Amino acid sequence: MGVTDRIIRQLLESDVPLERGALTAAASAIAPDVAPLAGPDAIVDAVDALAGLGPVERLLRDPDVTDVLVNGPSEIWIERRGVLERSDCSFADDRAIIAAVERVLAPLGLRIDRASPAVDARLPDGSRLHAVIPPASVDGPIIAVRRFSATVSDLDELIAGGGISADGAAQLRSAVTDRRNLLVAGGTGAGKTTLLNVLSKEIDQSERTVTVEDAAELRLDGHVVRLEARPPNAEGVGEITLRTLLRHALRLRPDRIVVGEVRGPEALDMVQAMSTGHDGSMSTIHANGPEEALWRLESLAATAGSGASIETLRRQIRSAIDRVVFVSRRSGERTVASISEVRADAINEIYPC
Repeated sequence: MGVTDRIIRQLLESDVPLERGALTAAASAIAPDVAPLAGPDAIVDAVDALAGLGPVERLLRDPDVTDVLVNGPSEIWIERRGVLERSDCSFADDRAIIAAVERVLAPLGLRIDRASPAVDARLPDGSRLHAVIPPASVDGPIIAVRRFSATVSDLDELIAGGGISADGAAQLRSAVTDRRNLLVAGGTGAGKTTLLNVLSKEIDQSERTVTVEDAAELRLDGHVVRLEARPPNAEGVGEITLRTLLRHALRLRPDRIVVGEVRGPEALDMVQAMSTGHDGSMSTIHANGPEEALWRLESLAATAGSGASIETLRRQIRSAIDRVVFVSRRSGERTVASISEVRADAINEIYPC
């Protein structure tokens, strides 16, 4: 039995709470007796094994790592600075992966098992975890963790990093201060949430902003009220949808509403909010271009079952959305590729121009 295993066994036999701070203190206290040769790394590994995602915790502590992808016990990948690379970390077996997921889900009131083999969760640090286990995953348990990392704090920093020109930043700043309704579009990992955080810095702090998110990732300053959706609990009850939260948001006297991402029928509620006096609202959407972003918003709004025709929805959307900001990622670099003005009959690119 290795030194780390001896520390873990002693901790499990004690009555110390399975909480990182308490476990670290207890492990440091018992290590000289049960594992005299144990170094600081063994203590950290023991705590990670009992209070986190085990061996991948050290990967999540690397500030340059944005994604951790577990495809099996010995196949773990990370994305660092926009490039995927294989890690030398490993789990003992499939059961160890599932146990790690169950550990982080337990405090959140969520579960994963054969009856419910997939789960989405927001970890305490704001990172997002998605896990799938058999029978849904054919070759064994899978984990994908996307770390929350505010790599850019404001528009000036975005300019300095080459993410946008000074002219483009001025257009975005003007759009926010002039209370234009903005839709940030882009692919997975393109930096949509990061840009939404950056744009929020331009909101006057005297304005009351209500955020609505699937997983609370936005870090806004000023007078902010945060609402977060919730999946059903282990008994299948307690779900809170984005549509429900948007309706609550409208009753909380918002000056602006910021929706982290629209991906379902809540699209209609967001468009209606933008059209009823909540100018300067913002959201993000997955799309491969500005035009596609509007088409996708139409499709999502149509799933709300309002009975409105596509033509009516299209007019509503083009009346509500003032700008589509498209972000892209190439070779690991995230940039604002275009800013487009939305009109009733057209969408015109105004940056770059």
